[in-house]
Amino acid sequence: MCSGGCSRCIGVALYPLVLISIICNIVLFFPGWDVKYAKRGEITQEVRYMGGLVGGGLMMLIPAIYLNLTSQQGRGNRCEMFLSILFAAMGVAGGLYSFIVAVLGLDNGPLCKYDGNWTTPFKNSNYTYLADYSGWAGCTEPKNVVQFNIGLFFTLLVTSCLQVLLCAIQMINGLFGCLFGACNKAES
Repeated sequence: MCSGGCSRCIGVALYPLVLISIICNIVLFFPGWDVKYAKRGEITQEVRYMGGLVGGGLMMLIPAIYLNLTSQQGRGNRCEMFLSILFAAMGVAGGLYSFIVAVLGLDNGPLCKYDGNWTTPFKNSNYTYLADYSGWAGCTEPKNVVQFNIGLFFTLLVTSCLQVLLCAIQMINGLFGCLFGACNKAES
């Protein structure tokens, strides 16, 4: 496969990952599927960092669009391949930001009503709360917030890993395309 065709595949593969990241981050604003917690500011700090919306979403959408559009034009010249390296590096930065926020979200746990107070009860648990289901019942409000946060932050974690991997592959692909040229149908 030519480097231009590989760029197009990577660009297309990034679209669903961008969509998943954006949706997960938006849904995290509504724990228990209720708006009242967001209105009262009773959401974790990691949700406010918007790793999925900014990092895995917007910062990843720009490289995806660029890779898809330039590979469709069929030129794939060396300058475009060099620019694809820069855009892919921006995608790596966005994916890493989303990854770090997701790790922090899993590490600190959700903000919930625990023993009558709004707190993050699992903040210093060193991830042990992830396997200790008995402690989850202490979060009385929002309902099932621990499962809610774990599921969505874990989805963001996996999605950001895939995004970083695809953008890293594109950086290598762009380097080859920059050095050796992207083969086009006209050249073949």
